[in-house]
Amino acid sequence: MDKQLLEIYSDYLMSSFSYTTATGLSVLSEGKISHDKVTRFLSSEDFTAAGFWALIKPTVREIQSTSGGEEGVLIIDDTIEEKPSTDENEIICWHFDHSQGRSVKGVNIISAMYYSNGYRIPVTFDIVRKTKNVFDEKTKKEKRISEKTKNEQYQEMLKACVKNNIKFKYVLNDVWYASSENMMLVKEELKKDFIMPIKTNRKIALSKKDKLSGKYVTVSTLELKENQHQEIYLEGVSFPLLLIEQVFKNADGSEGVLYLVSSDLTLTYEQITTIYRKRWKVEEYHKSLKQHVCLCKSPTKRVRTQSNHIFASIYSFFKLEYLSLKSELNPTALRTKFYISANRAAFDELENLKACFAMKF
Repeated sequence: MDKQLLEIYSDYLMSSFSYTTATGLSVLSEGKISHDKVTRFLSSEDFTAAGFWALIKPTVREIQSTSGGEEGVLIIDDTIEEKPSTDENEIICWHFDHSQGRSVKGVNIISAMYYSNGYRIPVTFDIVRKTKNVFDEKTKKEKRISEKTKNEQYQEMLKACVKNNIKFKYVLNDVWYASSENMMLVKEELKKDFIMPIKTNRKIALSKKDKLSGKYVTVSTLELKENQHQEIYLEGVSFPLLLIEQVFKNADGSEGVLYLVSSDLTLTYEQITTIYRKRWKVEEYHKSLKQHVCLCKSPTKRVRTQSNHIFASIYSFFKLEYLSLKSELNPTALRTKFYISANRAAFDELENLKACFAMKF
């Protein structure tokens, strides 16, 4: 990977407000970087998660040396960025979007975010690649599927984070990754704790004796005390968990309920809800990827160039986050600052041109 060109290209993504192209970067550099050089950079090799870790590792170690990593959390979640007009391939294809309740055409990215000491750092990521075509009996049409499930990608990413010695205490994710298998991996194999939401139809035993005798009830049948937790045994999980019921208000004023389980039995209700609230940081990251670093504002057409552009966008977010914390300006304020500077430069150029031609109105 051309590290120098990656820095220039990721800065270009951070400072752009429209589509980002090889021609656009060439023009911006006044021809010092040719269109062909940018194209070769994006198509020469596959930029990997291991390469991404090498780039951000020093900053992660810096944060850990400051905070000790004791309060760090690892948040795993995925996002879909729609690209309805782009030709379909193994990464730009149809994915089911749970937030919309329908399938959408776009790219599906799974990220692991390390949140500690105020920093939001994506430490690894993976793109859902649907490389196989199968016949769907229900629709009587062919459809694309991935050779890996999202849960398998989740597990691989977690193992990579532990292998890279990222210091975190809890794993946080949404309900779609709250399988018994994932819970067992986090606690038993990786020796970490987790806080995850579970669905209301999950089966639980109220004591170890009930679990051994196969006496289970569904979460929805429980009447939990307000602001209290209860020790339970989840079907398929060998160790006890703490279960709480969190009631919250939706944006439309309606009331919602979230059932959270924690593998750390020392936590209080308040601690569980406070820690899990940090999961929202990954949603902020997804929003920033789409709005601030041109995630899908590239006309690239090949899988490799599209994947490498995504790599550069995530790296650009990392740099924007670092600048944001150091400058004490949030990413939106920083981008506004860039925009005002660009407008000022355009205005000054216009005034100079008018002066050159003695234009008076």
